[in-house]
Amino acid sequence: MDVKTGFFYLFSLVLLFAAFRVITARNPVHAVLYLILAFSQASAIWLLLQAEFLAIVLVLVYLGAVLVLFLFVVMMLDVDVEGLRQGFWEHFPLAGAIGVLIALEMAAVLMGGFRATDESRNLAGAAAQAATQVSNTKALGILLYTEYLFPVQVAACILLVAMIAAIALTLRGRKDSRNVRPEDQIRVRSADRVALVKVDPVRPAPPPPAPAAAEEKKA
Repeated sequence: MDVKTGFFYLFSLVLLFAAFRVITARNPVHAVLYLILAFSQASAIWLLLQAEFLAIVLVLVYLGAVLVLFLFVVMMLDVDVEGLRQGFWEHFPLAGAIGVLIALEMAAVLMGGFRATDESRNLAGAAAQAATQVSNTKALGILLYTEYLFPVQVAACILLVAMIAAIALTLRGRKDSRNVRPEDQIRVRSADRVALVKVDPVRPAPPPPAPAAAEEKKA
């Protein structure tokens, strides 16, 4: 076994452990951290497979943006873990059946790939040799901006419209919201915010008369 195979098994074992801990961790923050570990190991496996573009995208998009956002949301929200666990065993048979079905489908696809013929192996070898001569990122860029240029531009326009719509919905004037204008905060003066009022000092109440003085007055 060479070094590359050893690293593959190492990353795969850590990936399987992290994925298992994602669904078994009791703390949501720990689950997100294990998911970050799983994605980092998956990106390392992509690097071993000479798919550096997919590895970089996985690190930048998922680890750098999506999972960090998930972590902040989970940490800021008061998630009722006990409430989420209610009804787990009630839905477990259906979830287990769906999981077994997905596992059987994946096994059928993988076993079909393992039983490849000699012709398909030769084609795969030729494709691997051609891939080593051209950079993966370069080949993907050429393919995107030549054959798939129109779908890429359509996707970019859709994302631009979604971003503008999100900003417009955030900044729209609502009657039940209190907006703060930065220019008013910059031009504020202490005289406009604080009013000094002179108040007369409070005098203490006179002490009550002594009992002997009160009797003399009565006499």
